[in-house]
Amino acid sequence: MSDSLRELWLRGLAFNTAAPSDVLIRLLDGTAGGAGPLMCEGRDLPDAVIDAALRHPVGAVRSALARNPYVDPVWLTPLATDPSGLVRAHLAGGPRRHLRRVRPLPDDILVTLLTAKDGGEDNRLTADDIAGNLDLSRQVSLSFRRSLADREHPELRRRATWSWESLTPSQRAGLLDDPDPSVREEARNHSWVLDPEQVEARLPSYERRGRPMVFGRCALSPALVEQCFADGMVQPLAGNRQAPAHALARLARHPRAAVRALVAVRPDLGADLGAELSRDPDEDVRMRARLQRFSRTWAEYDMIDRILDHGPNCTCPITAPATPPSPDWFAACAASGEPVLRRVAASWPGLPGELVAALARDEDEEVRIRLACHHPLAPPRLLLDVFVARPAHRPHLLTLPAFPRTGTSHLVGHPDPQVRALTAADPAVPDPPVEDPDESVRRAAATNPGLTARALEALLADPRTAEGAAANPSLPVPRMHALLDRCLNDAPASPTTAQGRGAADA
Repeated sequence: MSDSLRELWLRGLAFNTAAPSDVLIRLLDGTAGGAGPLMCEGRDLPDAVIDAALRHPVGAVRSALARNPYVDPVWLTPLATDPSGLVRAHLAGGPRRHLRRVRPLPDDILVTLLTAKDGGEDNRLTADDIAGNLDLSRQVSLSFRRSLADREHPELRRRATWSWESLTPSQRAGLLDDPDPSVREEARNHSWVLDPEQVEARLPSYERRGRPMVFGRCALSPALVEQCFADGMVQPLAGNRQAPAHALARLARHPRAAVRALVAVRPDLGADLGAELSRDPDEDVRMRARLQRFSRTWAEYDMIDRILDHGPNCTCPITAPATPPSPDWFAACAASGEPVLRRVAASWPGLPGELVAALARDEDEEVRIRLACHHPLAPPRLLLDVFVARPAHRPHLLTLPAFPRTGTSHLVGHPDPQVRALTAADPAVPDPPVEDPDESVRRAAATNPGLTARALEALLADPRTAEGAAANPSLPVPRMHALLDRCLNDAPASPTTAQGRGAADA
């Protein structure tokens, strides 16, 4: 058996959805090379396999499991105290793949990672390094962030001060009077952002590249507002929720249409200014001014702002709003004549089924795309249509439970190989294209469960299709074990455990 066939069979078996636990556990053997870590990171796993991976002596296996986006995060709790800091860091960093929607980690894992005193026995990372990975991972739920100010551990309360503007007045007062001196100090260090006099005093210490942050989020004195206009930093000011009314009036009459557009949807815009912008010579400004009656709170503004200036190929992360507007507001958006508002409604996963059905037929393509990508009740046929029409969304659509794996025969012969690959794996397709000129299509065709046992054996022996054939769910379990016997018994003399350890360092 050639080394190439061996690697192909191992990779295929690792992703065979019909492979039982005993087959998958054998892939954790060091002689299986990289197949075990690939499996632990890249697919859903039976409980017995998760348990074996958690106890595996090779860090690469545990690190791969830590990055798995399919396994229930509750299973990953032991990895938060793993002896290896690298494993903890991979858990904190989340899936390696770019996913638009990332599941949050359970609160107990977050608390463990954020309050750790060390970075693991390997001394490769500090506890702060690992916490930094977590901050960037999108795995911290909004409910957990909101709870930080009231948590028992002082380190968590200290972190709460970092989002001073989002805290309630009572939370700010409590942190400024916290029993822990380090929390009180951190609270004082961050409270200045809502004090115009302190902001003005601190501004000279910021280099120019840091000033947009100050002008965009801090409370500003009249002198600082004037400085914004003098320095040409009006765009940060237009998005600043602390901006005074007199500044908004000047921004609404700014000579640049792009600046006027930025304030046209703000909920604190006065009625007179809103009426003035509704007659603006710029079409985009007029459109945004029409939206302003749906933007009466900052929660409503946030939902609209998520949609503005995003096109049909937008693949921004999908996250829950901090404070979603009411269901009635979303229903009103769904019935609006403004496409932007219907896109907002299509992006809310709580929209009721009858409105989902209407938006699935919407004349605006972006409405249909957003519905397909965001709503669990989006019709499978719509998901397939978006998959074919918009390649940018394919990776995300393939992760959705409702995405159709059958009913694609009308796409046989499509010029796009990604579409042909989807069709090639459809069990209803009578003649899977195992001779397609594209490698990915051949591999997908070889996974088709409609293939006969005889055809499957021929494909296992062909390097062009061996990986797909080993992943075919119709492959009998005894045949899976037989393939593993050949692969593991014929493994190179030197074990690949060392390679596995190296993978954990990556």
